[in-house]
Amino acid sequence: MSILIGPISGALVAGGVYYGFSNLISTRTEQHRRDLHALSIRLVETPSLVQAPPPAAARITHHPFASLLKAKWNQEVQSLFTGVANWDRRVQEWGKKLLYGQDGSQTPTNEPKQQS
Repeated sequence: MSILIGPISGALVAGGVYYGFSNLISTRTEQHRRDLHALSIRLVETPSLVQAPPPAAARITHHPFASLLKAKWNQEVQSLFTGVANWDRRVQEWGKKLLYGQDGSQTPTNEPKQQS
């Protein structure tokens, strides 16, 4: 009898698991079907003209004085950065000239000088 109890209990457990998953899948499928049906009805029955806020481009207000102020500020910041970049370049050239005794356009070489 113990030979029959193992396979029968295994079949019973497998049947219970199969029934549980099958019931879960069918329940969820039915719920999805109802949700899709409700959404499709809602989509068909909604009015074609929906009152929406105006687009973002229509809500932008232009302020000429603020735009002028921002443009001037940007020009000043740009000239400041350009001046610092030029100053940095001049300092590098001055350092190369001081260290290597040549202008900044040439790079130093590490070759030993030959004496004649």
